[in-house]
Amino acid sequence: MRKHIVAGNWKMHKTHNETLTLLDEILAKKKDSKTEIIVAPTFINLKAANDCVNGKGITVAAQNMHQAEGGAFTGEIAANMLTDINVKTVILGHSERRAYFHETDGQLADKVNTALKHEMRVIFCFGEELKDRQKENHFNIVEYQLRDALFHLEKKDWANIVLAYEPVWAIGTGETASPEQAQEMHQFIRNLIAKVYGSEIADNVSILYGGSVKPNNAQEIFSKPDVDGGLIGGASLHADDFLAIVNAF
Repeated sequence: MRKHIVAGNWKMHKTHNETLTLLDEILAKKKDSKTEIIVAPTFINLKAANDCVNGKGITVAAQNMHQAEGGAFTGEIAANMLTDINVKTVILGHSERRAYFHETDGQLADKVNTALKHEMRVIFCFGEELKDRQKENHFNIVEYQLRDALFHLEKKDWANIVLAYEPVWAIGTGETASPEQAQEMHQFIRNLIAKVYGSEIADNVSILYGGSVKPNNAQEIFSKPDVDGGLIGGASLHADDFLAIVNAF
């Protein structure tokens, strides 16, 4: 049975002290739940965050990592640097990494391979831009992104894959994605995986929605049968908002 997951991507926010303060507030207010809670602070705060939440029902994830094992890659972080501090979940392919740092599906395939080699779990992000949705090319874009970055994997690898669909056109554009549109795409994704890998893997992979989930829309979005949770941006920076989303299940 697939997991319900709510993951907070903190992006380039929160100092060391602010990170610990937010985590303390989340820990103090969170309820017992079967929903997995994930937070992704900046690299320099990962160890402190992990030490803070260790054994307390919150998973710490990295926001990115390099595909190489090591070397002359200034400013980058290798997989073994993350696992050495017990960070075993990583977000790859986020829309901002694709847009601002020009990450390609080929590079992301290499990153996924490296993460899996180090027995890490991957939250793999993908999704179409506004121009793709306007041209009604969104299903093709999503299919290409998944095929090019993930469909070389073996069946066993999917135990460590979480998908996060991000309709880029619905994030900060003034456009709004409806829960029905989210369900339509999530169902398409699950059916696509079933065609390639079979229904068992498709039925067990968690597919998160990353299109501006807020406390006031989370329950309706999460009620859709193929939506297994959310990848949360701004709302994850406030304990009450983030936990309201977690509790929407």
